[in-house]
Amino acid sequence: MKLCVNIISYMITKAVITAAGRGTRFLPAVKYYPKELLPIMDKPNIQILVEEIIAAGIKEICIVHRPGDQAIKGFFTPDPVLELYLKDNNKLEFLASLQKIWDSAKINFVAQGDDLPYGNASPALAAKDFIGNDDFAYILGDDLIIEDQIGTYLSKMIGTFEKYNCDAVISTQEMPTIEMKRYGAVVPTTSSQSDLPAGRQVSQLLEKTDPPPSNFAVVGRYVVKNKIMDVISSQGTSKDGELWFADALNTLAQIGIAVHEPITNGVWMTTGDPIRWLKANIALALQDPRYKDELKEYLSSF
Repeated sequence: MKLCVNIISYMITKAVITAAGRGTRFLPAVKYYPKELLPIMDKPNIQILVEEIIAAGIKEICIVHRPGDQAIKGFFTPDPVLELYLKDNNKLEFLASLQKIWDSAKINFVAQGDDLPYGNASPALAAKDFIGNDDFAYILGDDLIIEDQIGTYLSKMIGTFEKYNCDAVISTQEMPTIEMKRYGAVVPTTSSQSDLPAGRQVSQLLEKTDPPPSNFAVVGRYVVKNKIMDVISSQGTSKDGELWFADALNTLAQIGIAVHEPITNGVWMTTGDPIRWLKANIALALQDPRYKDELKEYLSSF
């Protein structure tokens, strides 16, 4: 994936990345080390997300992390000693990738307090001071979009958000029916606006139903109006005691306009458990001219 910073003025200027989970499926590896810093090839997962956001034209980023974690903040903080070492030893590629981030965006760090319930909507509440009254992009830390030019898809989501004045744009990936039992899905409905593309408006999101309401799996990318903050604050937890972003999106879909944006020129990969993290590494390695031939030869030996 190529990082190409697009100097484009969007009404979406802020993004929140969720990185407050315990990563229990990766224990003991992540006992003292957040799973968002696990490498996808030669970059931490969360660096790829930050580069995607910057390439989509967003300049303000908030990473919501678990209490006591300083590792993510430390990774994105300039390190003069390391910089000098890299310069002296002509190892400038890593330095250049981080320098591009430092020059292109302001990254904020917020700890998600223990007073908030578990669930992927709680980071939004933790970031409420950062969000303020602005609309924003909401990025789940486990989900990667593999595309030729990074940031293209998120830019497309933002474009849809603006063009149709949506309350929410939900990322989706079309999947075979047999695989849909593993994922939440959108329920398409008849468009309430004549200019909306057919089949793109959403009435609700359903979690892992069989049969599925559609073949469009929900991906952890959202562009939403600020009103979702009031919805999250008032909705309460679900029966499992957790606070889910999908529940707030369902409310927005009922009172406003929610549409889904299918991934058409890329591939969604989730990294939330060891096997899918490994698959993401293999998929990216097979696209990298430095490694693909050797890796193909190795894989063919089994």
